[in-house]
Amino acid sequence: QVQVAESGGGLVQAGGSLSLSCAASGRSFSSYVMGWFRQGPGKERELVATIDWAYRTYYRDSVKDRFVISRNKDKNTVDLQMNSLKPDDTAVYFCAFGGTPWSTPRAPSEFASWGRGIQVTVSS
Repeated sequence: QVQVAESGGGLVQAGGSLSLSCAASGRSFSSYVMGWFRQGPGKERELVATIDWAYRTYYRDSVKDRFVISRNKDKNTVDLQMNSLKPDDTAVYFCAFGGTPWSTPRAPSEFASWGRGIQVTVSS
């Protein structure tokens, strides 16, 4: 059984930094995309960043040059370093793993394994 768990997060002032980590167990995800989504109050879940099996990355425009995604395929982990945080970054952040190997999912429905989410709050 696949289990996914996020850690990190918390409360930070605008301009500060936070780091999120995610670990998966139960199977290897070395040939799958790993990603981070977020869902703010009253908003739809949105893709923040992904990293594929070749370490190629994708970022949504609003976090480019501020967030960095990385992964360790041997440990089945994915991290998200968030810098220069803004109040608009406040959300519950979810770790997710793609459902099909060697594919490049973007929509939430294309990701098969999810963590429970972790709160990130950026105060102004």
